[in-house]
Amino acid sequence: MTREEKAHVIEGLTATLGENNTIYLTDISGLNAQETSNLRRACFKANVTMSVVKNTLLSKAMEASDKDFGELPTLLKGNTSIMLSEVANAPAKVIETFRKKSEKPILKGAYIEEAVYVGDDKIATLSSIKSKEEMIGEIITLLQSPAKNVVSALQSGGGKLAGILKTLSER
Repeated sequence: MTREEKAHVIEGLTATLGENNTIYLTDISGLNAQETSNLRRACFKANVTMSVVKNTLLSKAMEASDKDFGELPTLLKGNTSIMLSEVANAPAKVIETFRKKSEKPILKGAYIEEAVYVGDDKIATLSSIKSKEEMIGEIITLLQSPAKNVVSALQSGGGKLAGILKTLSER
């Protein structure tokens, strides 16, 4: 690869890192062709983009980026694949699901909305992060709850009042 090609790849990686707020670094070494294909298919279904990158090029792209990746550049050893997604927990869920059949992929680290997670032991934490849509749904439910209580209290109170009036009129 010539210097110009490397510079072009670094520019592309820098742009990709700048555009995404959910970046997972994983190790998929040891997976055979069939398993790798299955992993790529699972990523595609979950709207996760996965690609294998050269560590030195990714490290230089991280340096050139305006984001603070913390310890992530130090984790770039051995085979590294990068997983990108719009939803913060989607790559973690893909990894958890895929690990039911295989020991890989192993999570090296993740960058999610300015937070850095290092180590494979963080996979459970990352998969439990709620997506933006889930958070909005919970907030709407919480906001609707008091209104529903008021409406149901008014409706039940109206029924009681009508019952009392009927009873009084029968006497």
